[in-house]
Amino acid sequence: MSDSISLQNYILAVVTTRKDRVIGGTAVFYCDDAEEMNKYAKNLEAILDGIAHGIGDDLFLIVKHF
Repeated sequence: MSDSISLQNYILAVVTTRKDRVIGGTAVFYCDDAEEMNKYAKNLEAILDGIAHGIGDDLFLIVKHF
């Protein structure tokens, strides 16, 4: 791992229902509703070996804690 780790190294994905809240920088998954968003967050958490953190009612960050 590099000595200069940026925030992008920790954020694996973003899952949201609001396209106006997120712009690039990492993988972004746009969902139609809260149910789909929760399903994506749960699956991505397992696939990416990360942790899903809910940020409000319309956004999840999938992060890796080192």
